[in-house]
Amino acid sequence: MPCAANMQDKTQHTYVITGAGQRAGLALAEHWLAAGHQVIFSYRQPKPGVMALEQQGALGIQADFSTNEGILAFAQAVQQQSDLVHLLVHNASEWSADPKKEDQEAWQQVAARHQCLFQVHQQAPYLLNLALEPQLRAAAQQSGQATQIIHLTDDAVRRGSAKHGAYLATKAALENLTYSFAARFAPQIRVNAIAPALLAFNDGDSEAYRAEALQKSPLGIEPGFTSLVQAVDYLIHQPYTTGSILPLNGGRHLK
Repeated sequence: MPCAANMQDKTQHTYVITGAGQRAGLALAEHWLAAGHQVIFSYRQPKPGVMALEQQGALGIQADFSTNEGILAFAQAVQQQSDLVHLLVHNASEWSADPKKEDQEAWQQVAARHQCLFQVHQQAPYLLNLALEPQLRAAAQQSGQATQIIHLTDDAVRRGSAKHGAYLATKAALENLTYSFAARFAPQIRVNAIAPALLAFNDGDSEAYRAEALQKSPLGIEPGFTSLVQAVDYLIHQPYTTGSILPLNGGRHLK
């Protein structure tokens, strides 16, 4: 007869992740599907990763997080699919550099770009955490164990950037929400964040860029998205952690 811990590991849970159509989000979703869990994910535009997840049994919901209406529509769609949510991971992200001095955009365009970053990185997690709180609490009550929210931020939040100020400011806001929601939702819901640096290069990255990026950390490796999967698993199974920011940066803070 299997021990209780093993039986618990095989229990199907409902995991919700935003932005799972490619790269890190795709790796997390596929990991949970392989473990037998129900996966509900958001995506902005159809792409091969979305189709792959749906073929594996995940439920994809197209969502536009640039508006409050789009955010709340995704929350309602999740609520219609499941009364229980065991894990909510905020992975959806918008990458955008600040305008250069020599080609300053009109202020209205700059403001619109920053508003989009704010909506995706801060407003969406804020509203979704509140909207799905009943499902997270219901799952905790049913299982007798805390459920969890994980915010994916960015290692560069700790130092800022001359080129990506708006992007990092909104990621910093998400990191700060970790503390607020951890205090608000305890003890039934644990809230933590992971702050990754380089995990995997893009196919089009040059050899020069790759070499320069690897030199930024003492470990000097491209760990792949497996390292993120392992970090998320750690937080899922670590019952005494909430309100924490877990760095995943190869020691970049040491340089």
